[in-house]
Amino acid sequence: SSGINAEYGGQKFLKSQDIGSQFVVLENTSIAIDHNGLISKIGLLSDITQDMPESQFGEVIDASGKCVIPGLVDGHTHAVWAGDRVHEFAMKLKGASYMEIHKAGGGIGFTVGKTRAASEDTLVELYLQRLGLMLRNGTTLVESKSGYGLDTETEIKMLRVIERAKSMQPVDISSTYCGAHSVPKGMNELEATHDVLTNQIPAVVDAINKGEISVDSIDVFCEKGVYEVETSKQILEAGKKNGMMINFHAEELNYIGGVEMGTDIGATAISHLEEISDEGIKRMASTNAVAVILPTTAHILKLKLPPVRQMLEEGVIVALGTDFNPNAYCVSMITVMNLACIMFRMSMEESIVAATLNAAASIQKSNMHGSIEVGKWGDLVLFDAPRWEHVIYQMNASEIVSHVIKKGEVVFKK
Repeated sequence: SSGINAEYGGQKFLKSQDIGSQFVVLENTSIAIDHNGLISKIGLLSDITQDMPESQFGEVIDASGKCVIPGLVDGHTHAVWAGDRVHEFAMKLKGASYMEIHKAGGGIGFTVGKTRAASEDTLVELYLQRLGLMLRNGTTLVESKSGYGLDTETEIKMLRVIERAKSMQPVDISSTYCGAHSVPKGMNELEATHDVLTNQIPAVVDAINKGEISVDSIDVFCEKGVYEVETSKQILEAGKKNGMMINFHAEELNYIGGVEMGTDIGATAISHLEEISDEGIKRMASTNAVAVILPTTAHILKLKLPPVRQMLEEGVIVALGTDFNPNAYCVSMITVMNLACIMFRMSMEESIVAATLNAAASIQKSNMHGSIEVGKWGDLVLFDAPRWEHVIYQMNASEIVSHVIKKGEVVFKK
């Protein structure tokens, strides 16, 4: 390969001030991946073949003139649902706000109705199509939420869909229960909270204990007029008590102190953060809660931009996600990196670290994902480009992806 992008040193995440010393680009380098799918050696081809003759490899890819980066990691998605919301896109173009559409019966509520009505097999089929598109765009690990059920039966159905998909395609999936994504029609906030705490979470835990599903994290839409700070805290703590990481939406549309609450109770990651306070930034920096920034949503909803430069400069771990959902229909972390640089003035190095190592850290998977290092999974993306920066510089860089390699297997080839 003519250029390999790697974060070395065994770090589980990189803050902006550490990228300069830890971010490494290697020229004329080869990578060996063993039969277990793990990176076994990085170095000159002559050094690798001295220990392991080429005849021992099942496949050899000539990456001359290409660049290689770690498999991309999508830190925030809502990819299990039925029914698109293309009609709402037209409403937004005429000036309707997110909450106006929500109150008119659109938004999450519209998708909930379609998802409740869809069969589990239909949802699996739709989900696999979306994961396939993500894979073609270089994503090899994705965080995936429920949250379009808002009742026990459909939330469990969504989590089963995620579980089934794990063994049906190559992308690794970290599963998040998000039953408190919205207050369902016919309930108020307190009634919905009661349902989540007394019906949904016990049913999710029961399904986990029976081995039907596995759930890594719990999420809640902590927002004014949806789940306020106190109810959000109760739900997140109930998930944590049952072994789930706290990874939730906060300060997207209004500042209500969700970040301060989240850092107090040990959040692993917090998403959106358009309205985060200076105090919230300080707390995330000191607790190493990962900020999962979602450029697509800020762009589409014309929200105030999150203060990403301030977060980076004050020592917050910044990750990126597509926020793929019917409102922000984006499967490409490549697009997200470009938007992050342009909208938030992130450097290209900050952006690719946010889309690999730090996104993996947001779901506590960076011990095996997110960088090209010996002992980690052999998850790689190869591009037809002279320098790795082209993956961000070219606005349609998905077109130059030549190979996606997952645990040593070529899972996409142009």
